[in-house]
Amino acid sequence: MNMPNKLTLMRVVLAPIFMVFFLYENFYLRLIGLGLFIIAALTDMADGYYARKYGIVTGFGKFMDPLADKVLVSSALVSFIALGFVSPIPVILIIGREFFITGLRLLAAYRGVVIPPSWPAKVKTFLQMAVVGVVMAFICLQTTLIHFESEARSLLEFDYRYYFNILLWVTAVWTVWTGIDYAVKYWYMIRTALK
Repeated sequence: MNMPNKLTLMRVVLAPIFMVFFLYENFYLRLIGLGLFIIAALTDMADGYYARKYGIVTGFGKFMDPLADKVLVSSALVSFIALGFVSPIPVILIIGREFFITGLRLLAAYRGVVIPPSWPAKVKTFLQMAVVGVVMAFICLQTTLIHFESEARSLLEFDYRYYFNILLWVTAVWTVWTGIDYAVKYWYMIRTALK
């Protein structure tokens, strides 16, 4: 197995481990969880770098790389629900879309068709990572201020869930729209699969 594919698999393995550490209401464990998430995110850049530099492109990599991203983002979003920072409905919509597109890519791969990422899908990925980054940074900041008993923690006593949910709903709507866009473009495959 080549280096880019190893890095991709590492991202898949790190996602649930990050989730376990991040869910603990403990400063040190949450810090470890954050570190694991950052390492997992860096593998995404590293596998792309290796693949481009050495011209290593495989069918496995084309399928697993976006799937690994979906697993990592989904793990973070589910963690946010469990911690009570976001509403489950937009997260369900986002994850549902991701499962649908993964199924569509599997179907396309079976038929020898490669579905390239569209520009709206690239924006979708950016939005998801941005929201995950903002919420995760807030949670870590809050945990840090509480741990060190800082008076600055009073600055975080506002209805942050309201703002996080607005960001998440915007991301969910865009995410679902990109899923519909793919469904329309590749409806011929879906239609034949349903027969």
